[in-house]
Amino acid sequence: MSKTLWVMLLFFAGQLLVVSQDKPTLSYLDVFEIEYASDPQISPDGSAVVYRRMGFDIMKDKSIGSLWIYNSIQKTHSKLTSRETSESSPRWSPSGDRIVFVSATKQGAELYMYWVATGKTAKITHLDASPSSITWSPDGAKIAFSMKVDEKPNILVNMPKKPTGAQWAKSPRITTRLKHEVDGVGYVSPGFYQLFVIPSDGGSAKQLTYGNFNHRGKLSWSIDGKEIYFSSNRNKDWEYDFMNSELYKVQVSNGNITELTNRKGPDYAPTVSPNGKYIAYLGFTDKIQAYQIRQLYLMSTENSKIINLSKKIDRSIKSVVWSTDSKGVYISYDDLGTTKISFLNLKGTVTEVINNVGGTSLGRPYSGGSFSVSKNGSIAFTYSRPDRPADVALASLKNNIPDVITTLNEDILAYRKLGKVEEINYKSTIDGRKIQGWVVKPPNFDASKKYPLLVENHGGPILNYGPRFSLEMQLYAAAGYIVFYPNPRGSTSYGEEFGNLLFNNYPGEDYNDVMDGVDYLIKTENVDENNLFVTGGSAGGIMTAWIIGKNQRFSAAVVAKPVMNWISKTLVADNYYNYANYRYPGQPWENFNNYWKFSPLSLVGNVTTPTMVMVGMDDLRTPPSEAKQLYHALKIRKIETVLVEIPGASHGIAKKPSNLITKVAHTLAWFEKFKK
Repeated sequence: MSKTLWVMLLFFAGQLLVVSQDKPTLSYLDVFEIEYASDPQISPDGSAVVYRRMGFDIMKDKSIGSLWIYNSIQKTHSKLTSRETSESSPRWSPSGDRIVFVSATKQGAELYMYWVATGKTAKITHLDASPSSITWSPDGAKIAFSMKVDEKPNILVNMPKKPTGAQWAKSPRITTRLKHEVDGVGYVSPGFYQLFVIPSDGGSAKQLTYGNFNHRGKLSWSIDGKEIYFSSNRNKDWEYDFMNSELYKVQVSNGNITELTNRKGPDYAPTVSPNGKYIAYLGFTDKIQAYQIRQLYLMSTENSKIINLSKKIDRSIKSVVWSTDSKGVYISYDDLGTTKISFLNLKGTVTEVINNVGGTSLGRPYSGGSFSVSKNGSIAFTYSRPDRPADVALASLKNNIPDVITTLNEDILAYRKLGKVEEINYKSTIDGRKIQGWVVKPPNFDASKKYPLLVENHGGPILNYGPRFSLEMQLYAAAGYIVFYPNPRGSTSYGEEFGNLLFNNYPGEDYNDVMDGVDYLIKTENVDENNLFVTGGSAGGIMTAWIIGKNQRFSAAVVAKPVMNWISKTLVADNYYNYANYRYPGQPWENFNNYWKFSPLSLVGNVTTPTMVMVGMDDLRTPPSEAKQLYHALKIRKIETVLVEIPGASHGIAKKPSNLITKVAHTLAWFEKFKK
C-alpha cells in the first residue's frame, strides 16, 4: 500500500473519530424529535404491515399518531391516508383487502375504511362516542366494537326556574357511583359500555348488549359469525365485586347472552381458535393478594371443559394470538425485565421466539409493546433496544432473528451520544435473593473518574423496569450521573411469589433491595459515595420518601407524586376502593395502626435530606394533598424543601413532552444545588 493511501486512510479514520467524539449528548428539545412505533398489524398473507407512527407536536405540546404501511415486497413505507388528524387501531379484514381504523373528526372519533387495491378512504360511521375493541367478522361483512352509551345525570331536586338572563351558579354534580373519576380523564359521566355491530360497508350500528353493566375489552367472533365472545362483570354486586369478570357470548341475531365461566376472579380477553374448537382466555382465581399472575386457559366449545395451559409458566400472560393451524398460541409476557413472545402448544410446551419487545414508554423504561401474526406465521412486533425507542420488526417461529423494518429515530439518535445501559445482578442482604437492576453511565464516561449516583425507583410497585429506551434515564446520564434503576422485590417478571412479597409489607424489604444495589455499585462502579441522589415517581416516590426517612446517606432527594399517608390516600384517590385486603388487611378505620406503619409520613421526623416534592395539580391517583403532607411536614421541621406543582398534569406527569422536560430539569437543578 502506498504512503499516500496510508495517509488518506489515517486522515479519514481521524475524521471519523472526531465526528464520534463531537456528537452532542441528548438535550431537552430532542424530546420533541423522538418517535416510536406502536400497534403493528401484519396482513393475513404477511405481505404488508400497518403501524402507528407516534411523535410529538412541539407547538401543541402533545403526542400525535398517524398510520403508515410497509410493503414487504417493495420494501417501502408510506402514509396510509392523507388525513392529518389522529389515527389509531388499524385492523385488517380477514381477506386482507381492507383496513378499518379509528380517526378523529371535529365531532369525535369515527370508523374509517381503507381499500388496499385503490388506496381510497371513507368514513363508515356516525357514532355518538369513540369506538374501541374493533373486530372483523370471519366473512368480512360486519365489524363489532364497544362504545359508551351515556345516561342522564342524577338530579336530587328540581330547582326553581331562574329569571331570563340571570347568571346563577352551575348545577351541582350528583354522584352515587362507586367509581366516578379516573386519573387523566377526570369526572366520568354516567353511562355504560355496550357492544355494537355495523356492516363493514357502512350503515347503522346495531346495539347488542344492554343494562347497567360495562361490556368492553377484547371481542372474538365465532367462526360461523353468529356469536361474539366477550367479557364483562354482570354480577348483581358488580360495583363492589370489582375484581370479578366472566366470559359470555351474545347472539348477533337477537342479543341473547350466555354466561360461560363462573369463578371468583377475572376471566377476560377471549380468543376463538381458527378451527372453532377452543376459546383461549386470560384470568386467575382471586386469592386476594398483592400480585396474582394472569394465566392462559383453554375452554372447549363442544363441552365447556377448561384447562390451564400456562400453569408451567410462572409469568403473567399479556396477550394471545392463535396459530393458523389451531395447534397453539403465541403469547407475550415479561421475564426478568424483558418482554418476550413465545409459542405455547396445546400440550403446554413453551418455545421462546422473540425477546426485547416494547419501547413504547418513552419517559421511563417500563414494559409494553404489542404484536400480530399472519396466516403464514410471520410476526410483526414493536422491537425495543436500550438505545432506541420502538421500531417495527418481523420474525417467525422458524426465524427468530428480528428483521427491523423501520428506523424512526436515525435522523436524531444517530447524531447523539447516549449513555450505555448495563445489567447488574446482586444479592439481597435480607434473604440472599438475586436482585436485578440496570445502570446507565454518562455518555462520555471516563473510567478514571468518580461520578455522582442517581437512584431512580420505579412505580407500581407491581411493575418492572428493563433494558429499554428511556428519555428520563438518558437525560440524567447526559447530565453526568451514573443512573441506577433496580427491580426490587415486588416487581413483576420474576414470578408470583417474588411479586407478592410486598403483601401487607409495603414498603418493606424492597427498601433493603434498593440500598443493597447502592452499596454494590459503590464497591464495583465509579460512584462517588459522597454524592448520592435519589428520586422516583408514584410507588417510586413512596420508596424515595421511605429511603430518606430510613437513612441520611443521600445529598438530596426528589419525591414525585408520592403516597405519604395510606389512610388518606386510600379514601381520596380515584381507585380508593381497591386497596383494602389486596394491599393491607381491612379498611383504614379497621386497621389504623397497620396503615400508618407503612405510611412514609410516619418517618418524616427522621428526615434531614434536602427534598423537592413534585406533583401534577390534576393528579387523581396520588392527589396533591399527599405531596403537600410531606412538604408541609418538612417546612414545619425547617428541612430544606420546595414544592413543585405542575399545572394541568395528571398522574402521568410526562404525558406532555414539556412536562417531561420540566420534571427532569427540576430534578437535576435540585441535585446540582446539593452536589458536593
